[in-house]
Amino acid sequence: MPWQLSTEFTFDSAHTITGYDGPCGRLHGHTYRVRLQLQSDRLRPSAHVRRAIMVADFRTLKWAKKDVSQGGLDHAYLNDLPDLGDDTTAEVIAAYLHRETLRRLRDALEPGDDGADLQLRVTLWETPDSACEYWE
Repeated sequence: MPWQLSTEFTFDSAHTITGYDGPCGRLHGHTYRVRLQLQSDRLRPSAHVRRAIMVADFRTLKWAKKDVSQGGLDHAYLNDLPDLGDDTTAEVIAAYLHRETLRRLRDALEPGDDGADLQLRVTLWETPDSACEYWE
């Protein structure tokens, strides 16, 4: 793949891991750090520039940084999200970020472009020294 975008951001959220025998079974929060790495073999237009000069718009990639009231994850109670529910481990959150980011990217594509060449890797840090990576 000729191009790879990388971006990092943080968001603050709370959760409980239902059934966890220990402190993580109680309500607690994290400042999650996210790295998204997106690869593509072509350039595309975006909602903000109509010429094919981007792999993707960084604004689209950083959707999760937005406040929960604006469709992001910042200041969310993660257990309230239908796609997560009681399963709010770093592994499940990383897979959710992957799935939702690709969905948002593909929804923004031009007609006839299925985005099949887009490859995404998500790294999610729950603490400064504990991270999970997810890709397909």
